[in-house]
Amino acid sequence: MGITWGTVSVVVLLAFGVGLEKQSRVNMHGMGDGIVVMFGGRTTKPFEGFPDGRPIRLREDDAVVLEKEIPDIGQISPEYTERSTPVRNGKAVTTPAITGIWPVYADMRNIIAEPGGRFVNDLDMQHRRRVVLIGDQIKRLLFADSSAVGRQIMVGETPFIVIGVMREKTQNSSYNSRDSERIFMPSSTYRSMFGDRYINNIVYRPVEPELASSIERRVYEVMGRRNRFDPTDDDAIGLWDTNEADKFMRAFFRGFNIFMAIIGSFTLTVGGIGVANIMYVVVRERTKEIGVKRSVGARKGDILRQFFIETFLIVAIGAAIGFTIALGLIKALSFLPIKDFVGTPQLSPTVAIVTMVLLALIAVLAGFFPARKASRLDPVECLRM
Repeated sequence: MGITWGTVSVVVLLAFGVGLEKQSRVNMHGMGDGIVVMFGGRTTKPFEGFPDGRPIRLREDDAVVLEKEIPDIGQISPEYTERSTPVRNGKAVTTPAITGIWPVYADMRNIIAEPGGRFVNDLDMQHRRRVVLIGDQIKRLLFADSSAVGRQIMVGETPFIVIGVMREKTQNSSYNSRDSERIFMPSSTYRSMFGDRYINNIVYRPVEPELASSIERRVYEVMGRRNRFDPTDDDAIGLWDTNEADKFMRAFFRGFNIFMAIIGSFTLTVGGIGVANIMYVVVRERTKEIGVKRSVGARKGDILRQFFIETFLIVAIGAAIGFTIALGLIKALSFLPIKDFVGTPQLSPTVAIVTMVLLALIAVLAGFFPARKASRLDPVECLRM
């Protein structure tokens, strides 16, 4: 029973750790994979006659220059945002975040259109088409259960055609608002409609995540030259690097899963101590049997093997029962409405291997000392008892 419940503890705790890690990654990557978000800041150092405290405002041209001068940037897009313009379809009205972007934005931010629709493309940009992709929440507010693709909505007093609806996704973080509550249009259309001179931010993705740090220094150099600020002034622009968050998550969950394994192994160790105690009792009760076997030619190794095998058999039976119970618990827990919060427990190959290694170690330690004691008994003394 000790081995059984120890196995259940290790498997279930590690399965919870794996499920939580995967769900946390899904939630975090809802905003995008390996992206960096750049915001304008305020200078803290005087530079070339300019005082400190100057606000740095980003322009769409900045994204063009960064893409041209830093080859290690794989994808980049400016991002305009407007929050005060109503959007309506008939009597249904809402005021979402209206976003102007480049077509590559969808790939960086994991914005996928539902079947039958699409994101904005290069022709939309060139011709300043009045087209939008809308978030799934906006679609429900404006169109309820009816189809939205190909329909017309009013952005302020201007008609736009809905060319796509964003596929629902999990997103637990954002820097403006949830993508499900936004509408996206070509930046050229946005600029001609609202006339904004400055953008809210720039989103870019390095060719390789490992290049993020070197790209950051180049970004400060290029932007410092364009906007006349000291490139060592880290407050002049702000960079949110999700690659750093990825590194933190990997390190955090590595430690978290090790902690879970240690907690579960405590129960397994208690079970192993119980098995060892039982085997010591077995050796004492079968002392005369050991003496008879030794007297007819059994060697120390034969006695050692016998008790070793019995110990492994006890541990194997307990482990098999424990794995069965753990699988049942994991299956039952998958039906609970907890996925969005802690994920679904998963018995991964890593969990199975770690558990098997712990069980093998427990079996060796629990069986070796009683078996060694049995093999070292004096045959003559055994037969006298």
